[in-house]
Amino acid sequence: MNDYDVPAGIDVLHVFCGPDGRHGNALGVVRDGREYPDDGSRQALARKLGFSETVFVDDPERGTVDIRTPTLRLPFAGHPLVGTAWLLDLEVLELPVGDVTARQDGEFTWITARPEWAPPRTLKRYASVAEVEALTGPPPGEGWLYVWAWEDEAAGRVRARAFPRRDDGIDEDEATGAAAMLLSAELGRALNIRQGRGSQILTAPAPDGTMEVGGRVLLVVTS
Repeated sequence: MNDYDVPAGIDVLHVFCGPDGRHGNALGVVRDGREYPDDGSRQALARKLGFSETVFVDDPERGTVDIRTPTLRLPFAGHPLVGTAWLLDLEVLELPVGDVTARQDGEFTWITARPEWAPPRTLKRYASVAEVEALTGPPPGEGWLYVWAWEDEAAGRVRARAFPRRDDGIDEDEATGAAAMLLSAELGRALNIRQGRGSQILTAPAPDGTMEVGGRVLLVVTS
């Protein structure tokens, strides 16, 4: 076992790192999904690892992946796809909702997807950055919540935090590409989001209704 306490054969990445290379959302990637061949074994591993998401790669050539939280399977998620695209140098990832394309641009890895593929989120605007940062935990209520405030509206800079509120041990999600997509779609503009402790997520809407989401990826543990 290593510092991240993961079994052999699993890579650990930090996705959507800040400009200083710190923070980002931890992601487990199982390069050979055949090692966990059924739903039960995959869910058990995702629960054991305790990351907000774990990816099982079922076909590295076609980019077929299976995304799991500690309690359920997701049809789409942002930071797992950005991280896996970077790790395996993929241009296409196959998901139940459709194909997601990916590209590298300097230090940033981008994926292109449709906002409607993202699971539903409640997006709640706060009046100030200070109010967002003052939260000591998930606000009362049920369902996935993304709180945000403008840091600089003219420049498209946003301060955000994410609270899954699904009783799976993840009180706060450090960096959430799917929620960033939904916020960018709602506002109809590109965003530069600072989420969690200091992660950075970039978004860019396209004329055809798709959305690019990008960020930095760091390999923390290699299998």
